[in-house]
Amino acid sequence: MEKSSKDFLKDLMKESSPSGYETSAAKVWREYAGGFSHEVRGDYHGNSYAVLNPGGAISVIMSGHIDEIGLMVKSINEQGFLKISPVGGIDPHVIAGQRVYVHTRKGPILGVLGRKAIHLQKKEDREKISEIKDMWIDIGVKDGKEAQKLVDIGDVATIAVGLQKIRRDIYVARGFDDRIGAFAVLEALKLLSKEKGFKHQVTSVATVQEEIGLRGAITSAYNVHPQIGFAVDVTHSSDIPGIDKDLFGDIRLGDGPVIARGPNINPRVFELLARTAKDNKIPHKVIAESRGTGTDANAIQLSRGGIATGLVSIPNRYMHTPVEMVSMDDVENCSLLLAKAIASIKASEDFII
Repeated sequence: MEKSSKDFLKDLMKESSPSGYETSAAKVWREYAGGFSHEVRGDYHGNSYAVLNPGGAISVIMSGHIDEIGLMVKSINEQGFLKISPVGGIDPHVIAGQRVYVHTRKGPILGVLGRKAIHLQKKEDREKISEIKDMWIDIGVKDGKEAQKLVDIGDVATIAVGLQKIRRDIYVARGFDDRIGAFAVLEALKLLSKEKGFKHQVTSVATVQEEIGLRGAITSAYNVHPQIGFAVDVTHSSDIPGIDKDLFGDIRLGDGPVIARGPNINPRVFELLARTAKDNKIPHKVIAESRGTGTDANAIQLSRGGIATGLVSIPNRYMHTPVEMVSMDDVENCSLLLAKAIASIKASEDFII
């Protein structure tokens, strides 16, 4: 029995996938892709590929990175506390006091992120910015010897929270950045698999190690060598207090996916996305990006001799925290926009500028 999109999302968000440790999430993604793709594979880097119509004359790539931010065990002291460093852009203000899972060779171990209680802090300590170097993971052991039997140097940890529905289409989870993008590009491929007479080669990729330098997008775009590329990531939703909408744009949960425009984006790909959204009455916003973006689109555009690249983003509140928030309506419309745009590409269409 084919797994539903809802069950796929639940299974994907249950997994941990800090940069460089994406294997368990990639397994879920590849298994789901196998239900409708003509080819599913991985590579030496850890990227996952799902392909429709291998060998088609036009080659298109859709990319969403499957890695998330996390923590890495750097040392274990004599008392058994685990000293840590960030994997990606961790905000230390939001992780102190959180429960975590340390992902070990024998499975996850529950612990807590500790720091001095406020009663024990000097006035200057309470007023200074928190730093990860002053925190540790406490797994409740009696000493370092016991800890070393359970945890290895280089094990990673993630905050111990999962996917929850708040109301209507609004969901909250750790790691929507950007497992929700990896979800969206595979859902778009699923929609394309149902298009009669569709002949383009389309490769959806769950890329790895984006949070530490767009690394999986570099290797996968080089590997696929497409003419046209679409990256899907999250973008900051500006519908919270204190955000300057004149600077960041008026981006709201539920208003649809966000289409980027700027030097990172091929103008004809932008026109394709904007036209598709309008013709199909798909709600959307346009955002101006005046330089290379910090997304897979940057690496895709610069691969080999260059790729005609677009960027579609999903509004996200509280990025890089344990409570990232998205609208599933936005996610569904993102997948629909990609599928409709790619299906409309004509064999004779030229994206050279």
